[in-house]
Amino acid sequence: MAEVVWPWQYNFPPFFTIQPHAETRAKQLEAWQQLIAIYLKSNKQSTMDIREASNSPLFNNTSINRKLSPESILTILEDMAKSGKAAPVDKSKNVWEIYWHSLDEWGNMIYNWANINGMNNTVCTLFELREGENSVGEEFHGLDMNVLIKALKSLEMKGKCELMEFDDNQGVKFF
Repeated sequence: MAEVVWPWQYNFPPFFTIQPHAETRAKQLEAWQQLIAIYLKSNKQSTMDIREASNSPLFNNTSINRKLSPESILTILEDMAKSGKAAPVDKSKNVWEIYWHSLDEWGNMIYNWANINGMNNTVCTLFELREGENSVGEEFHGLDMNVLIKALKSLEMKGKCELMEFDDNQGVKFF
């Protein structure tokens, strides 16, 4: 787990209560979105369960005895979803995928990597992308499988790759 440098707001008690004033609230939600992305990226995490999240250091600042409520976390995640930075995994909106890069950005990163490494017109397994030696050091190395597949599907819709299944594996062919 990487060490997160907390922004000044994190030690400001009102930050842990969603503000009613529209302009203040918009700035607060943006600050939370940035903090969530930084925190999850530093921990290589892509999913969050709201029922457990309020006890994590991200939403629970014990030094000032403040904790963000699950309802407030939901408000932030729903705001993130409006801009494509998050998506609920279940209908009850308890579990969320968080994208510290948009799916298009992930897709472009992977596509650029494939081009640089001469992977065009060859099949690459999703295991190779996520955990292979060639992707070590890349930001998408170790990326959550569901997020990886969604990013590749965004590339597929642009005609830049084709997802495929063979035997018990999944792969992708870049064009």
